[in-house]
Amino acid sequence: MAEFGYYVGPYYGTINGDPVTLYCVDFANDVYQGESWQANITPLDSGNLSNTRWGGAVGLPNALTLYEEAAWLTTQYASNPNDYGDIQATIWQLFDPGAPSPSSNYWAQQATDNYQSVNLNTFEIITNVGVLPTGQEQEFLIDPPPVPEPSSLVLFATLLALAGWSLRRRVSAN
Repeated sequence: MAEFGYYVGPYYGTINGDPVTLYCVDFANDVYQGESWQANITPLDSGNLSNTRWGGAVGLPNALTLYEEAAWLTTQYASNPNDYGDIQATIWQLFDPGAPSPSSNYWAQQATDNYQSVNLNTFEIITNVGVLPTGQEQEFLIDPPPVPEPSSLVLFATLLALAGWSLRRRVSAN
């Protein structure tokens, strides 16, 4: 999707061969289709932002809050498809006042008011290795879906088997 003359995402890529949806937080840098690069993966809830652009290379004092607000904003895309451009512009504006401006301050205020309501422990920040403020790949947030543990899958399969056996037994008894 394009807004303001720019692609506003989401981006789709792979990390170690696994597909991911990438949400851009970085207006000052670029990526191109087909690129491959080494990246730092920083859990948002780690408290250590030294391998990120805004917490490390640029050193914004409120970087953690900005990443948290951006994470909350990414959760709003699905339920607000008509506001995609404004949500993306708001994310870019958090980190770069020179980025395109949203049509209003609505999403910035919503992020400030609500960012603490989202589960941040699943979000990760993707930053190229050897991070500098500019002249590199864009920085992204991802919120990978939880991967069930094998023991959970076995338990779920066992529960399904028991439910099927129980239903068959009831039908046979009638």
